[in-house]
Amino acid sequence: MSEPRIPTIDLKPWIDGDPGARAAIARTVDEALQTAGFLLVTGHGVDPTLRSRIRKAARAFFTLPVERKQPYAVKVGGRGWLGPGAEANAYSEGTQTPPDLKESLTFATHEPFSDPVINAEWYAPNVWPAEVPELEGLCEEYLARMAELEKRLLSLLGEALGLEPDFFSRHMDHPTYGFNINWYPGTDVLGAPEPGQFRIGPHTDFGTVTILDRQAGKGGLQVWTEAGGWEDAPFDPAAFTINIGDLMARWTGDRWRSGRHRVLPPPADEPAEELMSLVYFGECTPGTLVESVPAPVGRVAYEPVDSHVYLRGKLDSITVD
Repeated sequence: MSEPRIPTIDLKPWIDGDPGARAAIARTVDEALQTAGFLLVTGHGVDPTLRSRIRKAARAFFTLPVERKQPYAVKVGGRGWLGPGAEANAYSEGTQTPPDLKESLTFATHEPFSDPVINAEWYAPNVWPAEVPELEGLCEEYLARMAELEKRLLSLLGEALGLEPDFFSRHMDHPTYGFNINWYPGTDVLGAPEPGQFRIGPHTDFGTVTILDRQAGKGGLQVWTEAGGWEDAPFDPAAFTINIGDLMARWTGDRWRSGRHRVLPPPADEPAEELMSLVYFGECTPGTLVESVPAPVGRVAYEPVDSHVYLRGKLDSITVD
């Protein structure tokens, strides 16, 4: 994939650089999000060994017998284990596909809300598998780093639009963030995929900003652009892959594109290929009213929406009944 469509942004000169360097980064971000909706980000300061330790602990859970994992089973939007067949992301585009070829451990905001109605819908205690007790501490440390990185990215996005730095970040005081650890086993575990079946089917994310730590593979991430169609996403093991979701695209009046992507099926010629992704879904504080940025920055004036009414509808759309 050519560099202009998905550039790599070093956050160090954004944080410490002179006004000229910061302005150049802001322009690059704005241009990239108008095409693919994706960026790679380095200079984030997140310890790579933390990510590898999470993967090791999560794999110890995913490779347990099904009957050991079943007590943690939940549906999309729950906290626990999403087993095989639970989710089909292409449903969100109106495409009927076989279920996605993955398993997930899913977690979300760790602080309850004062409003009992909001609390009932968006908060529940995270469920940490007793079989891997080290996972909780590792993930809590990682999620603290993700919250810091998200605020930094949102400040950059605000300035990239020519708006105040807290234009987005001021709506994230008590977000309903989500965190998935996605496990993609190979065909030696799953067998051959069905026709039209993916590790994750074509879709866009639903919320504001997604921060992805991924692994490279033949059955890896692909990104859609109008100029190039489906192409393998660029990979840098030191970088996070960042994409914006439907809510952020709506917020910018479709100036920025919600990054359409998919994860290819496990390759037949490498049956043991196994990948794992750590996916942080940034969201708003419940009740945030999302109004499209007006022209000339925005291009489409959408009706204002409650961020979480919008999000719930999206989550319901991908659940396999």
